[in-house]
Amino acid sequence: MTTHEQDAKTLELPWPFTGRADELDQVRRSLAAGRPGIVVTGPAGRGKTRLITEAVRGTDRARVTGTPETRGLRFAAFAHLLPDSVSLHRALHLLSGVRLLVVDDAHLLDDASAALVHQLAVHGRTRLAVAATDGGRAPGAVSRLWTGDLLPRLALEPLSGEATAHLLGPAGLEPLTVRRLHRVCRGDLRLLRDLIQALHRSGGLVRLPGGDDWAWRGPVPVSAAVRDRLAPVLDRADAGEREALDRLALAEPLPLPLDDLAPDARALAVLERLEADGLIRVDDRGAVTLTHPLHGPALRATAGRLRTRRLAHRAPERWRPALHAEQAVLRSRLARHDVRAVATPVGDWLLHEGLPVPAGYAVVRARYARLRGELREAAAWAREGLRAAPGDAECRGESDLAAGQSGEASGSGVWAAAARGDLDAALDAIAGDDVLDLYDAVRLGAPERVAGRLPAGGPFARHAEALAREDGPALDRAAEALERRGFLLFAAEARAQAVRAHRDPRAARLSRTRAVALARRCQGARTPALAGLVLGELTARQRQIVTLAAAGLSNREIAERLTLSVRTVGNHLYGAYTRLGASDRGALPYLTDLPRTKPA
Repeated sequence: MTTHEQDAKTLELPWPFTGRADELDQVRRSLAAGRPGIVVTGPAGRGKTRLITEAVRGTDRARVTGTPETRGLRFAAFAHLLPDSVSLHRALHLLSGVRLLVVDDAHLLDDASAALVHQLAVHGRTRLAVAATDGGRAPGAVSRLWTGDLLPRLALEPLSGEATAHLLGPAGLEPLTVRRLHRVCRGDLRLLRDLIQALHRSGGLVRLPGGDDWAWRGPVPVSAAVRDRLAPVLDRADAGEREALDRLALAEPLPLPLDDLAPDARALAVLERLEADGLIRVDDRGAVTLTHPLHGPALRATAGRLRTRRLAHRAPERWRPALHAEQAVLRSRLARHDVRAVATPVGDWLLHEGLPVPAGYAVVRARYARLRGELREAAAWAREGLRAAPGDAECRGESDLAAGQSGEASGSGVWAAAARGDLDAALDAIAGDDVLDLYDAVRLGAPERVAGRLPAGGPFARHAEALAREDGPALDRAAEALERRGFLLFAAEARAQAVRAHRDPRAARLSRTRAVALARRCQGARTPALAGLVLGELTARQRQIVTLAAAGLSNREIAERLTLSVRTVGNHLYGAYTRLGASDRGALPYLTDLPRTKPA
């Protein structure tokens, strides 16, 4: 991924293709010789067209596209490929020489074009790469492509938070802003792009003090592009519906009781319409919330000052008990050594609105994130706590711990010493009886220091015992237990230690692959256990080919670039997979320190 200066031009550059390695392989396999093709479905903006474009790059193909304006015109999508006034039979004959056909926005095809695509699938001489949006009124001939088992269907899932962070890398956004963008856009990449551009142009992205990162705090910028994407909620014509939506938006972060919103049959009918349109959610206790996380901020941004004063329910005495309850849940999970993800709507709302986050809450969020391996987020939460209380020792401590485990050697303590390479000093700094403090000795490779002092039968003790025995399989099992509880960094370290403990080279390679994959999710973690994580040795040619494959090039494109045969490229990749313990090219970006994007 290329890094550019943060300016408007940066945000207008083509975004790299990332986070879809498995799906890309599936589409490419479906388009191989002898295969019928594939249909890729998903909501608008999820990246269906981009995925297919990457999959067919470098191949000979024809492309047709459905549009709303031409749905009533016969064979409109194929107008550039067919003569006027052609029959279906004749059109099928004329296209028989097309070996690969890309069909974009298939749900918008005119009926004749849809029938032609269906017949091409039936005859099977043309491989089809079809993109169709969910929720649209697709012609029956299109939907029967997958319901009739003519083509396999790939329902595209939202881009992961990790992939979103990778995608937004050039924008220089701090991790809490990236998480917010990922949450509010829900996998809609077009909305994500529109929102970032609107934030930049409106001045909604501000520099954080003492760093180069940009942060988004405060309202949603409702530009023309963003408004167009949010039209279903912002442009409700019914006054009762808009009133109900605004009341919910201005009550966030807490839900409103159904009885308050529906005092009579007319109000209940309004809510039923909103629920039927997927705009609100009613839980089993009768609490009503907005369904889409971006709708509340957008409605608040467009409500107007007087309307906000009339409808708002966000006085501190209302949300503060909820914040304390949220903090208590997090502390309880920490006490049970379970840091799996939990909902934190109140704290997130405070942060996003740009309001001060109490230091006591911020330190718990920082600790929770750090133990999950989300080191940059941990540092960001600690920074928020210090912004509210500059002298808070606990927030400062969490900031230092996140920095030390990210490899920063400044300061004092266990992890600062470890970052400097002084493991003896790091181990000598371990003190007290806190379980996690004692567990640091295991992470630093000295389980004998805390033998018998960790809770018996727990994942930390199991990790210590396996490391003391140098038992590779047991270390892998301990890593699995840690990962199940949300301790991704600890799991990565246990996998890395297993690499050196395994007697079986194949098991060692598998542990290495999994350790690297976990470590990449830990936001720049640099601990001693991970520092010893080295990749299997590759030949110079294997390393060259693996680097290109990890960057997204197909075997054919690599062959053309290196003046090799496609078969030779495949053989080199197979040998590299064996040495790296990878099953396919989907794991390569994690093993080569490269993003999943094609180099220039």
